[in-house]
Parts: sequence; structure tokens; C-alpha cells
Amino acid sequence: MERLRSLASELFRPVDGASLAFARIAFGLIVLWETWRYAEKGWIHTFYVKPAFTFTYYGFDWVQPWPGDGMYLHFFVLAILAVFVAAGLFHRVACALLFLAFTYVFLLDQTRYLNHFYVVSILALLLACVPASNAISLDARFGITRAAGFVPAWSVWLLRTQLSIVYAYAGIAKLDRDWLQGEPMRSWLANRTSFPVIGRFFDTEWAVVAFTWGGFLFDLSIAPLLLWRRTRPYAFVAAALFHWMNDQLFTIGIFPWLMIAVSTLYFDPGWPRRVFAFLQRSATAAPELPRRRAVLVIGGVFLALQLLVPLRHLLYPGVVAWTEEGHRFSWRMKLRDKDGTASFRVRDAASGDEWVESLSELSKRQRSEMATHPDMLLQYAHRISRKYAAKGQRVMVFATAKVSLNGREPHLLVDPGVDLAAEPRTLGHVTWIRPLESEAAIHTETPEPDD
Repeated sequence: MERLRSLASELFRPVDGASLAFARIAFGLIVLWETWRYAEKGWIHTFYVKPAFTFTYYGFDWVQPWPGDGMYLHFFVLAILAVFVAAGLFHRVACALLFLAFTYVFLLDQTRYLNHFYVVSILALLLACVPASNAISLDARFGITRAAGFVPAWSVWLLRTQLSIVYAYAGIAKLDRDWLQGEPMRSWLANRTSFPVIGRFFDTEWAVVAFTWGGFLFDLSIAPLLLWRRTRPYAFVAAALFHWMNDQLFTIGIFPWLMIAVSTLYFDPGWPRRVFAFLQRSATAAPELPRRRAVLVIGGVFLALQLLVPLRHLLYPGVVAWTEEGHRFSWRMKLRDKDGTASFRVRDAASGDEWVESLSELSKRQRSEMATHPDMLLQYAHRISRKYAAKGQRVMVFATAKVSLNGREPHLLVDPGVDLAAEPRTLGHVTWIRPLESEAAIHTETPEPDD
């Protein structure tokens, strides 16, 4: 009990808020960069304006794209909020609104699920809960915060722990038969032999082993190495090189740069003042602390959820990379390569007439993602059923989806004899997903999906 009280006291000890401020600034600028990328590359129109249908998450069917020019305005507001966050101006309100606005975009379409979007939402929420503008901010400059310069230690440790969870679960997820046998890394590297200098080695087995086991060991060890003072500088350099290499080899957006930036939180809280000599504290007062019990309880519950949610795939039978049950929100990053095609056979319940439904309203990405995800196949089957029900016609909908996992021969993903229109959407296990038929991977050169 005495040790717990000592730990609690340590968590509420005032520390320099400079490292938290640096993370806030970097986070805001990276989100600003991401919104600019979406506008500059036309992705707002491609992903959120043009589609006639989006694959919503379970329980979030009410989250739909804004009509008219609303999505463009939404991203403009996101950019403004990112500027406020980086500047540390009304930072709690700005971070809370950015969390809501970004999470709204994240929830619009499951085919756009990206782990780095999930990271952004979590970090925005956490930054709204910690005094990240107590230093190096307009809030501190204009006296909006009462204790400029210092933050309670728990606010830094909360983000450190969240980052450690991301790294650790990314490593644990690689305790996978396919991954440890070199797939899908073997296929990915074989398509990148033109990479400068080292690309000519990518078709060798030792390169496959190095990348496969290197990624596994990095994810498992990097957080402890960053936490230990003696290894911290070397670990940070290794982390920066690892994320840079991922950025060069794979299409994973802002994730590498975001992780490099926020991993600086593992350093001593005052490191920015030593690196940037012009940064000086504007006050020496201790931070105003909230109720300790509330912080410990809320923070403990949040971290417990972050620890438990990635393990929920253990509640489902089968191979998670195949069934997708429990895959999302679990930090299972760059683990599998899936490719497939899907079609829907529709039968009129009264006449027995059958036809193949057109998928022309879906984008190429939507068709590709839907084909490899049973829950999306179910959701689209429901859409087909509703479309004909609106015309007074009751139909049965059957899906034929042939999918290849990590170079295997394509197999049926779902039972083509099950009327998906009659199956409910659920978070529980569904019996109409067919089991993975072959455990032996067939090594082929196939493009990998986004993170």
C-alpha cells in the first residue's frame, strides 16, 4: 500500500511541460499536413463526396458525409483546429473539437480504416485531457493557463503508456505463423527490388528474415529501450530509422512521422529547453492539480480498455487475418495481404427469379475492401435488400467472395448458400464465415494493402 501511495505521489509531481508541448505542436502540424494532403490530392471528393454509399461501423449508421460542400468545409475546420492545437490556443477546446471532427471522418467509411487515423483520434482525446498548453503556447503567453511551464507527471506518462501499448501490441500481433515464416514480407520485398542501394537484396531469403524478425523484435523491445535512460538515445535513433524506412517502402501516410514526433515524449520532460536555448519558462508555479482519485480512476479505466480491446480477437474462433473478427482497433499493422473479388446473387422471394447485382456504385477501393471483409459483405447485402424492399420486392441476397490470404490460392470467404439479407449485423461471431482452408502460404508477388 505504501508503494502505491508513493507511485501516486510520483505521478502528481510537477515536471517540465516542454516535452508535452513539443508533442502537442508536432501533432497539430502533422494533422494540418494531413488535411492539406486530402485537399491537395482530391481525396475529400474521392473518398467522401463522390461515393453513393459508405460502409459505416456497427452502431454508427447515423454517421454520414455532409451534403453539398459540407465535407470541404469540415476539412477546413479540421485545419483551423490543428493550427489552434499547434499554437496552444484554447488547446483543450481545440483538441476536444479536433477529436470529434477527426473521429467523425474516421467513422465515415470502414474501407478507409487506417491505424494512424485511430492513433490521431486517441492522441487528440488524450491531449484534450492533459495540460499540454502549460508551456510554449499562446495559452501560457496570454495567461489563459494558470501554471505556465509545469505539468503533473501523470500527463506525460499517460501518453507514454499509450504509445507503449501501440508498439507492444504491434509486436505481439506478429507472433503469427505467416509472419514468422516470412509472409507477406517476402512478397512485398520482391516487388521493391528497385529500391535504392539495398533493393537488389530484397529477393534474397536473408533479407526476408531480417525484415520479418527485425520488425517483430523492434515492436516488442522499442518501448522498454526508450524508457531506459541508458539506451534511450540509441533506441530513438533506431525508431526514427525504422519509421523512415517504413515510409520509404510502404504507403502508410503520416504514421511514421507522427510516431517519430510523439516518441520524443520518452525523453526527459525538459529536453526541448536544452535543445532550443530560446525556450524559457514563463513561470515557476506548480500546476493546479485535479482530484487525484478521479485522475487515477479515469486514467486506469482508459488504459485498461486499451489493453483489453486488442485482445478481443481471442474470443472468436478461426484465424483473425481471415475472418477479420477482432482485427480492427488492435494494432495489427501491416500483417497480412488479402486480395479478392465478390459478387452478389439476388433472388426474388416470390418468383424465384435470380440475377447478379451491379456494384457500379462502389469505388474500386470499396469493392476491393468489401470482398475481403465479411462484415462489409453483410452490410452491402442489407443495402441491396433495402433497395428492393423500397420497391415492394422481397429478395434474398447471396455473396460469393473468393479471397487469397498471404499468397494462398483463393478460397470462399463466406458461405454462398446463406441469405445475408436475413443475417443480423452483430459484434459477435458469425457462423457463415468459412474457415481458412489452407494453412500453407503460396509465395506470390502481390501488392500490400494500406495500414
